[in-house]
Amino acid sequence: MTDYTPDKFIVVKLTASEPHPTNHYRVFACWYGGYAGSDSWKLNSGITEVTRDGDLLHFKGTSGSVYTCHVETYGTSGYGYNVLQNLIEQQAKQGVTIEVLSEDTDFLGLNYD
Repeated sequence: MTDYTPDKFIVVKLTASEPHPTNHYRVFACWYGGYAGSDSWKLNSGITEVTRDGDLLHFKGTSGSVYTCHVETYGTSGYGYNVLQNLIEQQAKQGVTIEVLSEDTDFLGLNYD
């Protein structure tokens, strides 16, 4: 199991229409590279559970990884935004819709089954 603490994050809903309509939620996480590094991103394996501890949301993924995200850091970096737009366009060609959920979403109340 790996723990991640991104600098920025959003939750996306993937909807595939074929063969049966299904919804799938994932964390899209971004990190700033700093002076000598480069920015990076990860799309988790799929959310299975969310817990909250104060201002921290803990997203458990199907791989067992946990993304610990501060509620104040909802959003993407400029680099992450461009990557996400490319993912949205690529997946649309495959019949998969990617929707960015609002930061006001009740992540604890979503059905992750």
